[in-house]
Amino acid sequence: MKKLMIALAVAVLASGGALAADLGGKLLKVGSDTTSPPMESVDPATGQIVGFDIDVVNAICAKINCQAEFVTTGWDGIFAALDQGNFDLVASGVSITEERKKAMDFSDPYIVNSQAVLMRVEDHGVSLEDFKSKGKKLSAQANTTDAQVAEGVVGKENVVAYDSFSAAIIALKNKDVDGVVINGANAAAYEREFVGELVVAIRDLESDPLGLVFRKGDANVAAFNEGLKMIRDDGTLDQLVNKYWGVK
Repeated sequence: MKKLMIALAVAVLASGGALAADLGGKLLKVGSDTTSPPMESVDPATGQIVGFDIDVVNAICAKINCQAEFVTTGWDGIFAALDQGNFDLVASGVSITEERKKAMDFSDPYIVNSQAVLMRVEDHGVSLEDFKSKGKKLSAQANTTDAQVAEGVVGKENVVAYDSFSAAIIALKNKDVDGVVINGANAAAYEREFVGELVVAIRDLESDPLGLVFRKGDANVAAFNEGLKMIRDDGTLDQLVNKYWGVK
């Protein structure tokens, strides 16, 4: 009997079954600022929250036996809401930074993103050097790495940070600023949305790894890292990248 038990244990380990995290079908609430296609947005036809981040979390949950319920939450309060227990994690294109790691835990990176500059079509051709040397103004959503990048380009005195991305876009259209620093992963979606008006004229400013965000000490981080490794190893993550950006 003892030999049989050992043989079964070895077989399970070989199959990977004993190593797989299992959250027992638990329902997890996921906070997301659903205003940034294709990372996350609300489908106007169905009212459903859709996007790359949503697909990544659902793919991980399929591996580690959990369910995700996505909750639209404004960016300006998303981390406070997580800390207060309004949801279990955040999936919202969040850059992993040393400063943020002091207050929250991150999963391993699931994609690397680079910032870009959205500009008016008539200004296409204005270079990054023009922004630096001619006192041009940049805007970005407040409390984001986009805002930090903007300050690095033109100096804090030439950056106007807005509580919402839509406010930054309005400022650009009204010529209050000369460009908006954006998440490069969203560049194609913004060009489609504002075709004929705005264009992504400068790309690849800085690169940031993106991660899922949890409260400090949350044991689910390890399970999600395991699930993330699984979808990376079996090609699911590459398929999702290809689905949204057409590249692997």
